[in-house]
Amino acid sequence: MESDISLSDVVTRESTHTDRVGPHVALDSSTTSRIPKSVDQQLGQAKELESYTPYDPKQTISWLTITWLVGIHVFALAAPWTFTWQALVATLVLHWFTGSIGICLGYHRLLTHSSFQTYRFVRWFFAAAGGLAGEGSAIDWVADHRKHHAHSDKHGDPHSPEDGGLWAHMLWLARRYSSQDRVEHVQKWAPDLWKDAGLRFLDRAFLPVNFLAAVAVSAIGFAIGGWPMAVSFLIWATFVRLVLVLHTTWFVNSASHMWGYRNYETTDNSRNLWWVGLIAYGEGWHNNHHAYPRMAMHGHKWWEIDVTYWAIRCMKKVGLAWDVVDYKQKSIE
Repeated sequence: MESDISLSDVVTRESTHTDRVGPHVALDSSTTSRIPKSVDQQLGQAKELESYTPYDPKQTISWLTITWLVGIHVFALAAPWTFTWQALVATLVLHWFTGSIGICLGYHRLLTHSSFQTYRFVRWFFAAAGGLAGEGSAIDWVADHRKHHAHSDKHGDPHSPEDGGLWAHMLWLARRYSSQDRVEHVQKWAPDLWKDAGLRFLDRAFLPVNFLAAVAVSAIGFAIGGWPMAVSFLIWATFVRLVLVLHTTWFVNSASHMWGYRNYETTDNSRNLWWVGLIAYGEGWHNNHHAYPRMAMHGHKWWEIDVTYWAIRCMKKVGLAWDVVDYKQKSIE
């Protein structure tokens, strides 16, 4: 069984210069002694990525990322002419599966913060589901998010509204990493994932898997209603769904650091924003999350609906999740 302390705890402690994982919970000596030595050493030894020159677009802009994101949005523009009720249902189901199960539960609460433990094959399943959200591989996503927690709304945060709302929402994704920079980045912030052969495979297979998924979705549409339905499924259940999932996640990075209310005093500008909480399956209760990064439940008030946590509770009931972290109650269920 993996350690109860994730890399996210270490980087959160670095960013706040305290020995706390939340505003009310102190790490005692027995807890800190369980932080993996190799992770501590790698964090101490790995160097920060060097700044890119702002004067050479060929070096600073990832045209592959821009092509991917712009292409998705362009194809989604065909939505008004390809609408069918069947495709809409498929879009909503896949939005939940790739967004809530893949990104919110898999990429975020499991792989980034170790909010609960599960079997290795289940980790791979969630990582594959998250990859279908179009937001990059689990390794890249987790590395970026752990760095965000370490430098939230300060110098070094990959996507802070302090650098502009549009930057935090999506422009930060266009920044180009050289191969060496990228390896250094993920080895520093996600060394545990980098060592996982299954996640390394999914990292390499990100684009092919998404293309195969688009073909599969189109084939299902064709089986239901021929070529018109195949096109409808392709546009809606692939491209419209990808656009909606992408912007849902991006609103957590941008809007939830700009507007909303705060339940806790934190060292960043995280906010709880009700409409992001609803469309992002509980991720919009962002101030709660930044106060208690490893806590599996993000909704801390009775009205803060957290659909993703419902899925974790279901997993626990059937034996697929254990060691579900609840720092607010100072316990692990």
